[in-house]
Amino acid sequence: MLLLVGQAAVTGLLTGAVYALVAVGLTLIFGVMRVVNFAHGALLMLGMYTAYWLFVLWGVPPYLALPVVFVLLFLLGAGIQRGLLQPIAGAPQHTQLLLTLGVMLILENLALFLWSPDFRTLRIAWLEGAVPLGPLLLNKPRLIACVGAVTLTAALYLFLAFTEPGRAIRATAQDPVGAALVGVDVARINTFTFGLGAACAGMAGALITPYLYTAPHVGHVFLLYGFVVVVLGGLGSFTGALAGGLLIGVGEALGAALLPGSLKELVVYGIFILALLFRPTGLFGVRQRG
Repeated sequence: MLLLVGQAAVTGLLTGAVYALVAVGLTLIFGVMRVVNFAHGALLMLGMYTAYWLFVLWGVPPYLALPVVFVLLFLLGAGIQRGLLQPIAGAPQHTQLLLTLGVMLILENLALFLWSPDFRTLRIAWLEGAVPLGPLLLNKPRLIACVGAVTLTAALYLFLAFTEPGRAIRATAQDPVGAALVGVDVARINTFTFGLGAACAGMAGALITPYLYTAPHVGHVFLLYGFVVVVLGGLGSFTGALAGGLLIGVGEALGAALLPGSLKELVVYGIFILALLFRPTGLFGVRQRG
């Protein structure tokens, strides 16, 4: 039993790192723009298809496709913000929410039209097998996805903490009016931030392509878990998204190992409900501006 729990916990940590990268993109967009992005899962799906087709058509490994995915999803995200969200920046929040929901439906139905609802999987010979860690086994593609997700999350953190654009993003998140008064182009920062958030979703999609099916609606579960992680960690909290992702990943894996299949998500939503009951602002919740 102890070995089973240990194996589930390790597997959950590997998966949780990817959830964290997805949630970091969501919380970055929400923290700066106060936009709940329902299209986030669809952007992840496009990242998966990009990595899939690059491998199938030209033999490019999904991990080497990350720069291409980053550029494409960044441009798409920036275009969505500039072309659709920016014109309704002053509208009620539910209007922006419905708009991102519409974007999600358009992207998913476009994928359905172009690539059919068939599940597509990649078989890469050198990724088969597992890496031993004492009595535990680490699935190779999940391990690489975890390392990639942690590296990208850390790189984004350093970018936000130590670069001029990163400081402008943080200033806009704290007080957009004050940031504008000291010379920050808030509209441009919003576009840049949405592009970064979309790129996070796309790269998470590329990282999981070697071990998960690719399909038009694959982003739904990641969108749902992403929202759970963001609320659990604290809306707008970068550290909370990381901690919440790891916690949800472990909870999901333990639920799958210890409970019947239909109840495996009980642990995830149990953690979520307990967090809302005893710490409504999330584990690392920050005070929201009005």
